[in-house]
Amino acid sequence: MTWLYLACAILCEVAATLSLKGSATAPVLYVVVVLGYLGSFAFLTAVLKRGMGLGVAYGIWGAVGVALTACLSTLLFGEAFTMAMGVGLVCIIAGVLLVETGSHVEDADSAPSGG
Repeated sequence: MTWLYLACAILCEVAATLSLKGSATAPVLYVVVVLGYLGSFAFLTAVLKRGMGLGVAYGIWGAVGVALTACLSTLLFGEAFTMAMGVGLVCIIAGVLLVETGSHVEDADSAPSGG
């Protein structure tokens, strides 16, 4: 359920961010902006209450949000998507994976030794 809440937080944030761009021509989208960000923070709070570490949750939320926003803004608004942007997104996602996998090292270090 924690991962579902995190996915909902990401989707709400991406919808709100994309709506910011769209609100330049359709001011009614400000409603989506406000509701999207409120929903995103509510779901992110639920993720944290369920025990996911802040660094992991925020890292995944931020990285996936940036990646989705960059890809969808290319599709929806015709914005450029360059090779450098793709490499940057891969680096962001790799960094978050390192943070997530690194967060489990503490668990292994705190385990009692057998000798």
